[in-house]
Amino acid sequence: MTRISDRTVLFADLRGSTSLFETLGNAEATSVVTHCVNALAGPVLSHQGQVVKTLGDGLMAVFDDAPPAVLASIEMHDLLEGMVSRGSERGASSGLRALKLQVGIARGEVVEMARDCFGDAVNVAARLLDHAGDNETLVTVDVLTELAPEARLRFRSLDRLALRGRAEPVEVHVMGGRRATASDQAVTQFGDVAAVHEPDGLRLMWGGHHLVFASAQMPVVLGRSPQAAFCVDDTRVSRSHARLDWHSGSFQLTDLSYNGTYVRFNDGEIVSLRRGACTLHGSGSIGLGGSPADPASACVSFDVLRFADTQPQPLLPLR
Repeated sequence: MTRISDRTVLFADLRGSTSLFETLGNAEATSVVTHCVNALAGPVLSHQGQVVKTLGDGLMAVFDDAPPAVLASIEMHDLLEGMVSRGSERGASSGLRALKLQVGIARGEVVEMARDCFGDAVNVAARLLDHAGDNETLVTVDVLTELAPEARLRFRSLDRLALRGRAEPVEVHVMGGRRATASDQAVTQFGDVAAVHEPDGLRLMWGGHHLVFASAQMPVVLGRSPQAAFCVDDTRVSRSHARLDWHSGSFQLTDLSYNGTYVRFNDGEIVSLRRGACTLHGSGSIGLGGSPADPASACVSFDVLRFADTQPQPLLPLR
């Protein structure tokens, strides 16, 4: 029987599962991934959702309303975090510790047929995973508007994103308000510290492009797509390769690609991001799809700008 109705569609995807097969072997890795995916189905069922199908290292679910889907995604992140933490305490492999979760949620008309679901909302929810960083939940504006006002405060806008295979861009929001990490707390555990001036802007340079972005202009997508705020027209670069956000008073770079993003800071350190994120400081270069050490890579130079550092300082009185 075919049913057409407005539903909320959720896609959840485990990232980092590939390394499990390398470190644990096929049999054990399959067992671990299957266990994790089955566990993620728990929050779906507890919030009156329906698991439509599992997808190897992920799942697809539908809900009648948006708020239960968002609550389920929060519990999914907490559940995986707990599983990884317990596994680390028991000496589990580094592959398990590298597992991350991405969730995409969209709402709209869905065609339910032969125990599967089809429609634009299904396609959008699935494509949101292409733009999600590690342990992020992305939702469309149709999902956001169904939430209570206090719940909407947990989200920040990513503006309109061009999704793969879709002509019209989609207004997308990312869930924030996750628990503070140890590094977040380290600044305050010893009481007040000297004030640090927040950056005033971020300069990006590649080829003939030379643009300066302020924090208010975030997020900024770097990629091959003409719709990207900073377009890098190179075949090795994904259409939406990486995203810059303003987070906790700093510019944060998140890899969205399958080939990875690499950051070389001015001290020579190179950070490899595979669906991960790092904070940009000082100056350096961003390798899209290849290390900045490789001359063939498409590299974007960056400078974190603090205008206060460039202001003339008052002269000290002569003695």
